[in-house]
Amino acid sequence: MNKRAQELAAFSRLLDIMDDLRLKCPWDKKQTLESLRHLTIEETYELSDAILTMDLPEIEKELGDVLLHIVFYAKIGSETGDFDITSVCEAISNKLIERHPHIYGDLELNSEEEVKQNWEKLKLKEGKKSVLEGVPKSLPSLIKAYRIQDKVAGVGFDWEKDEQVLDKLKEELQELKEEIASNDKDAMEAEFGDVLFSMINYARFLGINPDQALERTNKKFIQRFQYLEEQATSLGKSLKDMSLDQMNVYWEQAKKH
Repeated sequence: MNKRAQELAAFSRLLDIMDDLRLKCPWDKKQTLESLRHLTIEETYELSDAILTMDLPEIEKELGDVLLHIVFYAKIGSETGDFDITSVCEAISNKLIERHPHIYGDLELNSEEEVKQNWEKLKLKEGKKSVLEGVPKSLPSLIKAYRIQDKVAGVGFDWEKDEQVLDKLKEELQELKEEIASNDKDAMEAEFGDVLFSMINYARFLGINPDQALERTNKKFIQRFQYLEEQATSLGKSLKDMSLDQMNVYWEQAKKH
């Protein structure tokens, strides 16, 4: 059996199992599109965690969980006659062909940036009124800001140099400083948001994923703080009973580990 035949057989087996579970398992029989939604989000974050740590066996496992959810949604859709796994696969295949005229047509695009810009143009031709329609409302704010900036850059609404973005960031920081001096909480919040938005934009210009950068710092802080807790426990102390200077000694040790 060649590799493609093995792939099709494995996918067919998953579809058969889904049919069995939907018919025979009390839990699976009860699920709806709405009840699966929060579980799908959880599985996606678990996949994200595995990718961040480059745990390849875990990535393989979590990809399976995400694929199961896609098959599950398609099965539910087939029961109502709205869609099924065939229409789902056909729809994404058709979209990929239509969005890649430089592969399946005679359009010539020579760079990643040209491909992205053409992608956004094609979506507008398909009836979308705004390039920002493709940004999910429920995305976490940091990721949403990054996607918004990336989307508008795709149609040419962008800075030309990273120095300009840095200047804008400095300008926003100055405006935040002024609002802090005025002690206007509402204005402070607005300006703080502008600073974060500018920081995310600067990260994009530097080729840094801000969400990944922040998560890296989160993990680093957790590791160092847990080291601090372990050292306090080994001394029979509680962190609440230690001075900040005492804690800093172990914090600096953690940084060297």
